[in-house]
Amino acid sequence: MPILPCQSTKQIAPNADNTQKHFQTQKGTKHHMKVNGIIAEYNPFHNGHKYHLEESLRRTGADYTIIAMSGNFVQRGAPAVIDKHIRAEMALRCGADLVLELPVLYATASAEYFASGAVSLLDKLGVVTHLCFGSEYKEDNCQDKMLLSEIASILSEETRPYGTALKKFLRLGHSYPAARTMALRQCHPILNDYQNILCSPNNILGIEYCKAILGRNSHMIPTAITRSGADYHDPHPSAQFSSALAIRRSLYAGYTSEQLHVHMPSEAVKLLTTYLETHALMRSDCFSTILYYKLLMGQETGYTKYLDVSRDLSNRIQNRLKSFTGFGAFCDLLKSKDMTYTRISRCLLHILLEIETNHMASGKKADYIPYARVLGFRKSARPLLSAIKKHSAIPLITKLADAQKTITGNGKMLLRQDILSSQLYRGIAAAQFGCTAVNECSLPLIIL
Repeated sequence: MPILPCQSTKQIAPNADNTQKHFQTQKGTKHHMKVNGIIAEYNPFHNGHKYHLEESLRRTGADYTIIAMSGNFVQRGAPAVIDKHIRAEMALRCGADLVLELPVLYATASAEYFASGAVSLLDKLGVVTHLCFGSEYKEDNCQDKMLLSEIASILSEETRPYGTALKKFLRLGHSYPAARTMALRQCHPILNDYQNILCSPNNILGIEYCKAILGRNSHMIPTAITRSGADYHDPHPSAQFSSALAIRRSLYAGYTSEQLHVHMPSEAVKLLTTYLETHALMRSDCFSTILYYKLLMGQETGYTKYLDVSRDLSNRIQNRLKSFTGFGAFCDLLKSKDMTYTRISRCLLHILLEIETNHMASGKKADYIPYARVLGFRKSARPLLSAIKKHSAIPLITKLADAQKTITGNGKMLLRQDILSSQLYRGIAAAQFGCTAVNECSLPLIIL
């Protein structure tokens, strides 16, 4: 079973020698820099994110950090609480060097496609040496952290016993994450001692990142950074490292900037406070009316053409549409033992944004990412930008007006989805506050 190398003084990976040779070659013929890649949502940016940025740099000794960040809609099937440009600036002011937008097709997809799109984006830049992601491990044990790569290898191999077990547990009515965990434990009993690893949100994504790296035969080194502070799903603010969920709930509850300073870096609090002087916080229910209209329009034909929407879910939506009272309430109404709230929210968002199954099929066929759209960068990172322009397999998009000249086919579809979804987001946000929406194409890059 192939195992990926981790960042450690002790190399225990079978392919570590090959990886080291690759980086020696890079230093001799391509570039002399180490570059961290981080996949994030920053919804919003908080102390834990800043710790992750700083710890990643400490662990790898990197010269620069590139963020592949979700735009105005995020992976749990909801709008981001604040606009992507503000979140990008938060990241840049707190240590990032370059922020790229992950296309909405992948930003709102299941963990597998979210990871595949983001890893493809970072890998195709040609300069990223380390992929740094959060992990729920409580101990700094590299041997244990290698388990994520081992699990990724198992999933990549898709053995017949595993596939059979997965189908069995799905037929029994378990959700996909639960069925996958049970299938892995059945086929690989050694994993019974690591059940928490298989169920933790950051570890699930970490496994998918490792799986995507293996699938691409990428030389990026996966580096797990131990999560500090509150649990991913913890809804309660903690003394220093609160979860993004807790902070969002605090924002909705009317926390003042003084209260937020405990949970967010001062640079991020300042940006957020200024932003909220002219904008409203966003949540799923802000889109209830538009979602209801979209569901009404498809009631006769059903919704199976949309990404992740099964025939069973389509039927349930049709049968229960008369009870629709809002986005969130409808997710609660539709959820079942085999389908979580988040999965349903993601499906409804795909209907809302008109993201179809064939769009993902086209994206996979085109190797996911055909361009890198820049949201912002630091002036001190110009050597990084020069290296990307020299070694990248995809064009850097800095002006939407010029994008049509440099991208074709699937790239145009992805960019069109991004522009339309962002325009919708800004239109709803403006209506909530009673102001005029800013056009996506007129927004300048964030340059610090």
